[in-house]
Formats: sequence, structure tokens, C-alpha cells
Amino acid sequence: MSDNYSTIGKLLAKKDAILREGKLAVLCNQTSFDFLTGRYLFQLLGPNLKRVFIPEHGLFAELQDQIPLSDASDYSILRPDVEFISLYGETESTLFVRPDLLRDLDALILDIADVGSRYYTFATTVSYIFDTIAREKLKLKIYILDRFNPAGRQVEGTILPAEYQSFVGRPGLIHRHGLTMGELCLFYKKQIGYDFDLEIIPPQASLRTWEIAPSPNMPGPATPLVYPGQCLLEGANLSEGRGTTRPFEIFGAPYMRWIHQKKPIVHPGCTLRPLRFIPTFHKYKGQICEGFQIHIAAEPYHSLGHTLRLLRWIRENSRDSFEWLKGVYEFRSDRPAIEILCGDSAILEYLNGNCGYQRIRQLMEEAELRWIREVTPLLLYDSPLLQADPGQEN
Repeated sequence: MSDNYSTIGKLLAKKDAILREGKLAVLCNQTSFDFLTGRYLFQLLGPNLKRVFIPEHGLFAELQDQIPLSDASDYSILRPDVEFISLYGETESTLFVRPDLLRDLDALILDIADVGSRYYTFATTVSYIFDTIAREKLKLKIYILDRFNPAGRQVEGTILPAEYQSFVGRPGLIHRHGLTMGELCLFYKKQIGYDFDLEIIPPQASLRTWEIAPSPNMPGPATPLVYPGQCLLEGANLSEGRGTTRPFEIFGAPYMRWIHQKKPIVHPGCTLRPLRFIPTFHKYKGQICEGFQIHIAAEPYHSLGHTLRLLRWIRENSRDSFEWLKGVYEFRSDRPAIEILCGDSAILEYLNGNCGYQRIRQLMEEAELRWIREVTPLLLYDSPLLQADPGQEN
């Protein structure tokens, strides 16, 4: 039984007239599934459901990262009476819902999974919808089917300034936030400063299982724990394990043959296992890569601190081969991907060998404490936010 069964059941049992008679839309994907009835939420809602908004990766996570869904009409076979709208198309403008697609609604239901890191675009899509509601001053009720954060209550990193904002980085967010989707929406609402009707339906406390992968490269419960750091590999000519069965846990490159003569970076909470792998798609498709798998031995494990140390170590030992990637990344071309993902000039200095890790460790610890103080009043559940040991220079 999943968290989502309990929240969908609670929503459908509500007596609100707006849910039964008002014009509705839902933002969801395949995680919005009711295990009791064997149907998706958009199939269970009545004839007053007008639209289904679809995030990156498609309605069933059938699309890989950064693959646009230009035409969502093919989904109409699932409900011919409903309009399906993609919020991840060919251009940046498609990321923002058109105001007219919200203006004729009475309520919007959000049932979408997050994995606890600011790079994860589903939560950014939610924030963009909130921006439109505020800008247009819409009187639209929002229902949020809340979920526990699969990355837990741990926080990591530094807080993103506006100059680095992108679809993989909402300004004001820390790298790993520790919030549930409902709490994150409270943060967005406070940040935007517009008072709209928002109701959060909590999950059942005893249900925490991972049953449906929210996106194609988030296959299991360990992935969100390594993702806050390992997503940075998208900005380098390193395979982040896409095209393997363990994306983000497995990483490497063909040019890393030197690892077999080097002692791996030692970091609290994990073990690095040297291995060889061949991606079936994405970077280095069909090529032999030398690398590692991260095995989390114990929590807490500070993924961002570990990946920062790994990236600098790999760069220093692969100077003739290692590169930061250039070109368009998540609709931005004015900055390299690594700058967008790091979102912090001091972290970038460290990665490029211009300062020591102790400075970055201190910056992260201070930012994490600021974040915890800022968002603790928004917490809806008993468990507090936590810090982890970001590791020491070897």
C-alpha cells in the first residue's frame, strides 16, 4: 500500500462542493495511482475534470530527461472528455501554464512526487503555476496531495541566488530541502506573497514505501539519497549512470582508467566500489566506462559534499580529458550546466581548484542552519530537519 492511496482516498471522500461541481484540473503523472481501485486519479475524478497538466518525462515517465512533449493529445485515449496539456515542450515558454488554462477553473489538484532536491523539475513546475496564479490574481483553490520526502528530512548545500535561477533551480531554495511537497508549496506561497486558498491533504504516517518511480532515472529508494550531489555530473563529461540500472549511484567515464591505481575518496556514510559499466544510452553509449558505484552504508550521508570532492578529485586526475559541458541546458545557454546546478560562486571556485574544501564545508553548514531556521515554522509533521557531516579533505 502506498502513501498515495491514502491521500487519493481522502480527496475522493471529501464533501467539498467545489470538488463535486466545480471545474477541475490536475497536475500529475503515473505516481498518482490508486492501488485499491487500480486506476489513476484523473480517471477517478468525475465529469467536471477539464484538464490534466503533464510535467517533464510525460504522463507515464516514458520520456528521458530534456525530451520535449510537444503534443499531449495522444493521452486522450485514457479520457476523451479531458484536455491533456504538456508543461514541458520545445521552448521555455511551454514550462509556464497559460493563464487562460487556469482562469476558467475553480480548483487545481496537485498530485506529483518530489525527491527532495531543487533540481527536480516537478516541484519547479508547481512553483511556476503558483507564479501565474499570483501574477493573474486568480481565485483558484489548490488541493495538494502530500507525500513524504523520499530523501528524508536531511538538508544540504547553499541557498540559490536569483542570478542562477533556472528550471532546475528556484531562487531561495537550498540544494536538498528536506520538505514534503505540501511544505514546499507553503514555502512557495510565502515566497510569492499572494494569499490563495491552499489545502494540504496529509499522507498516512505509517505508509512510506516506494512503489512507483516518479521519473525514468529515479528507480529506487537509494536514488534520492545520492541525487543531491550526483545530479552535478550532468554538467561534466562524466556518465551519471543513465543507461544503467543504477543511475546516479553508478558514475564514471572511459578516460578514468587511473582509478584502479588510486585510493578512492573516503566519505562518511558510504563506500565507493570500483567497477566497469557500459551505458545503453546517453553519455558514452556502448562504451566501456571505468567508475564507481556509491553504496550508502549508513545515514546521514551528505551527497553534495561527497560529489563536490569527487568532481575535484576526478578533474585533478584527468586534466587532459575532463571537461565542463557547454551548450544549452534546461533552456538556458547563458551559463554552463555546472554553474546552473551548483548555483554558488564559491562552490564553483572549489571545483576549479581555487579554494579548499574547508571553506565550502563551512559555507554549507551555515547555509543549512539558515534554511532550517527559515522553514521550520512551515513544517507540518513531527520530524525536524537535520544536518549531516559534509566530510573532510582527505
